[in-house]
Amino acid sequence: MIEVEGLTKLYGDFVAVNDLSFTVRAGEVLGLVGPNGAGKTTTLRCLAGVIPAARGTIRVVGHDLRVAAVAAKQELAYFPDEPRLFDYLTVRQHLNFTARLYHVRDDERLAEQLLAELDLTDKADSLPTELSRGMKQKLAIACGLLHSPKVIFFDEPLTGLDPYGIRGMKDAILRRAKEGIAIIISSHLLHLVDEICSHLLILKQGRKVAGGTLEEVRSQFAESAPDASLEEVFFRATAEAKPAAEEVKA
Repeated sequence: MIEVEGLTKLYGDFVAVNDLSFTVRAGEVLGLVGPNGAGKTTTLRCLAGVIPAARGTIRVVGHDLRVAAVAAKQELAYFPDEPRLFDYLTVRQHLNFTARLYHVRDDERLAEQLLAELDLTDKADSLPTELSRGMKQKLAIACGLLHSPKVIFFDEPLTGLDPYGIRGMKDAILRRAKEGIAIIISSHLLHLVDEICSHLLILKQGRKVAGGTLEEVRSQFAESAPDASLEEVFFRATAEAKPAAEEVKA
């Protein structure tokens, strides 16, 4: 569903993402983690086609993003950490507008289902200025899910959500994974990653330092402590990894 080979992103002479390769299959939830500046958001923006990669190949549901961008983007949904909404459209109008863009059939029924699932029904006629930060996040997610994407990218999906919203968002993510959607979640909340992700990819300075199932990564960095928390695994993986500059010189 998501195939990445040799992804590299440059900002001038700065290498933000360096020769990154991985795969996410249908029904898998990949946790993308790393210290600040590791290249997580840049990676997601490249995968979603928001910014171009300098080198490498990205395939979304078999479509090469470089040569078939429209076809690839029709199959995905990307949720950045800051919702981007129209100030003068109500919640329901956002969904209607999105349905027209993606030519969604039976959009009214689907919209009502998403409003109910994300606890937005009573806010259907509200403007974004009348919504809390968490509700804005849920509205953006409702719009992104309306066209039934097969691939979903989340950048810090729990920002601004209350405990009820957090539980609902976790359930929504797991429900779609069971339906066969390939999902990537970038988050600093390691307890979220540990709870809902099947796979893990750890970045440091734009490079992959560990990847695989959660069990595989745990076994790699917690040999003397098989019950180590994901937080402990994260610190060991990022501490043991050589900086990219040192690897280039070697």
